[in-house]
Formats: sequence, structure tokens, C-alpha cells
Amino acid sequence: MKKCLVILVLFLNSVFASTMSEYKWEQGETLLTFLEKHTLPLSIYYNLDTEEQELATEIMSGVKYQVLKSDDGKIEQVLIPIGEELQLHIFDTKDGYKLTTTPIAFQEEDEVATIEITQSPYQDIINSTNNYLLAHEFIQAFKNSVNFKMLRSGDRLAIFYKKRTRLGHQFGAPKIEASMVEVRGRKNYVFRYNKDRFYDENGKEVEGFFLSRPVNFTRISSPFSYKRYHPVLKRYRAHLGIDYAAPPGTPIKAAGNGKVIFVGTKGGYGKTVIVRHQDGYKTLYAHMRGYKKGVYSGKYVKKGDVVGYVGSTGISTGPHLHFGLYKNDRAINPASVVKITKSVLSGDKKKEFLAYTNQFKEKIDTALADLTLPPKNKSFEYIVSLKSQNDVLVQQ
Repeated sequence: MKKCLVILVLFLNSVFASTMSEYKWEQGETLLTFLEKHTLPLSIYYNLDTEEQELATEIMSGVKYQVLKSDDGKIEQVLIPIGEELQLHIFDTKDGYKLTTTPIAFQEEDEVATIEITQSPYQDIINSTNNYLLAHEFIQAFKNSVNFKMLRSGDRLAIFYKKRTRLGHQFGAPKIEASMVEVRGRKNYVFRYNKDRFYDENGKEVEGFFLSRPVNFTRISSPFSYKRYHPVLKRYRAHLGIDYAAPPGTPIKAAGNGKVIFVGTKGGYGKTVIVRHQDGYKTLYAHMRGYKKGVYSGKYVKKGDVVGYVGSTGISTGPHLHFGLYKNDRAINPASVVKITKSVLSGDKKKEFLAYTNQFKEKIDTALADLTLPPKNKSFEYIVSLKSQNDVLVQQ
């Protein structure tokens, strides 16, 4: 798609007589209630296929979305992010409103933070970068391998991470690639490797959160996917969970210890249970036939406790469990944490790992030699792009 010149919103207002506003998705809002509230045709939702209707259920409360209106207040376009890879795009055409899923365009930058500890790693990272999410991710990465109480003033830390920005703001959590923290001068490392899990410098996994399979299934009917292009439909699709096909009534078990925070009907997911776990994780169990007696919002469950039974409620083509996993409200692949024991790399895999980490160690040493302040998070003007008169809003 050929994109035209990027322009500021203020310029957009005066030249194209359109305004773009940003809002937060409200708690309990669904795509249907959104359409009703803005007097948009409900057929926008009902004309979606089964997979797209289910995907619309993934809109998270609190997510920022954009609405472009003409000077007479008519909605021309809406962009609603789903996860960090795709967005719902509603736009007006001569044949009426249409909805499609399009990739989210964002900028991804490699960042480095090197900081001398004066208070605590968490507070010092915030003071230096104004990035609360980075501070949280750093603490979680080292949580099970470093005793932060042993730190002393003058110890240092270094973080190599990727940061995404969308419309001038940080988008999603930063992704730590490698990090080091000194404890009384001794360097401790973690590296992201092997399905986005963290390992120490010896190739031993350091993360402590693991899940068990939530159901005895016959097959995986649909795997996890952030974004894929359908060659026949010629549009992007996503499936933010794993579908386990199983006979109706098969018990569904909590994949980990946690607190039930939702029991009820959730859009295209039908009867659903959501459990909150440690370290910012949540699991979602959807399309249930029914709930286990005694399961309610606020109840604490243990790994293996039955929470419901396989069904086909909501938007579903057959009995199965849709199992979703979220970290800090970002959908991640459940297969990356469904396991029984921590892994220890060996053989050729360990050789590859050591070659990979040695490069980062050298970069960390170089960065520590020059303790410059890392860049602070800051806001920019919104930018949008218009595509001729039958405009389609395209994010840059």
C-alpha cells in the first residue's frame, strides 16, 4: 500500500477538516456495545466470521484506541489494537462501514540503560528512564536468581532491551534481551533465549512460573499466532491462545495456583473463567459448557483444581477449550510456559547459547565503561497518514 506524507494532527484538523481523538477502552466494553454507543451499524460485527468475532473479544480494557471524525462529527475511521501485532480497523466507504484486521505499525528501537544503584534497582531505573514497565520487567527477570537485599550503593546494572513506540508513545512492555546486575561487585546475568524464557550465564533457566496443561485433549485444533497472513482471504488473522479439542464435559483444570478474577460470559468466548497468577500472569479458559460448583470470582485455586467443563458456548464450531495466557495484559504463547521442570541447555544448544551470550557480555562491559544516562520516556505529537479522498487511516 502506497503511503503518503506523514502529517501532524493539528495540520490535519485545518487542512482536511478531520480530527483524531484518542480514548481508553472502558471496563466491560465490547465491540457490540461500542458500535451501539456510536450509532454504528451492528452488522459490522455480525458480518465478521467466527474467528474474527472471537478475536474481537481480545480487546483489553484500558487499551488506547483512535477515532477519526469529519468536521460534522461523523466517524470516518477507528483503530483498536488487539494485542501488540494486530488492530481492528473500522472505516467508512461508499458502500458503508467495513471492518478488517491490519498489522499495527510501530517503531522498534534498541535501547541500553546503564545505571549506578543509589536506592534500589526498581527506583533507580524509574528515576533514570521514567519507564515503570522496564523497572518491572527487570525485577521479574532477576526475581528467582538474585537477592536484591544484598545490593549496596555503587553496584551497577545494565539492560539491553527493545522498546516499541506507537503514535509517539511507548507501546506494550519493553522486551529485555540481556541484563546484568552487580551484587557487591559480582556480576549476575540473565539472557532471553529459547522461546522467550530467561537463562543465567550457564544456560540454566531462572524463571519460576510454569503451567501444566489445563485439559486432557485429543488434538490441538488451533495453535497460538500473533499475526499471520491468510493467502486465500488476503487479510491478516491472529489466534491469541491455544484451542484444545476435547469431548464435551471434559474437566478443565487451573493451569497454576492463583485467584479467580472472572466467571461469566465474555463476548465470543462464551462461558469463561479467568485466573490471576503471580508475576503479572493471567490464564483464560473459554467456551465452557459450565463451571465447577463453588468456582466464583475471588476464589483461590491450586494447580490442577477443576474450574469448569469443555463445551462450545460463544462463537465456536465445536467442543474445545480456548486457553489464553497473558503477562501484564499482553497475550503470549501458552506453549512457552506449559512445562513441568526448568530446562538446562546442553550440547550444541548450550554452545550456541554461550556464543550468543558472550556477544552481549562484551556489549555490557563496553556500556558499563561509560555510564551515560539512558534516554527517558517522552511523548511526541500524534502522526497519521491519509490515503487520498476515500481516506484509509494508516499508522506510520
